[in-house]
Amino acid sequence: MIFVTGPLFGGKREYLQKVLGLSLEELSARAAFDVEELAAGEEPLEELALRLSQFDFVTANEVGCGVVPVEAEQRRFRERAGRLSCLLAQRADTVIRVCCGLPQVLKGEWEC
Repeated sequence: MIFVTGPLFGGKREYLQKVLGLSLEELSARAAFDVEELAAGEEPLEELALRLSQFDFVTANEVGCGVVPVEAEQRRFRERAGRLSCLLAQRADTVIRVCCGLPQVLKGEWEC
């Protein structure tokens, strides 16, 4: 599995489409996008990460930057989203951070 993370609107999907030569529809059939949103649920993170790691490509928006939310529920979501990203990065063969459309390989072998 290839895990791609980065800021919201950082170009993650567009980067994957370009480098793989796939349409959005073709990529969508093999990928799970914006998986940090799934961390808001009650599913245990280990189980969620295992299920998501079955996709060829997984993307997640970074949510740990900026001002810490005041509301406890928002802090809980942010914590779970960060932990989910860590679990996915551990399971991934390749981890890429895309910011402003520019890829940075954090783990594995990948031709940018």
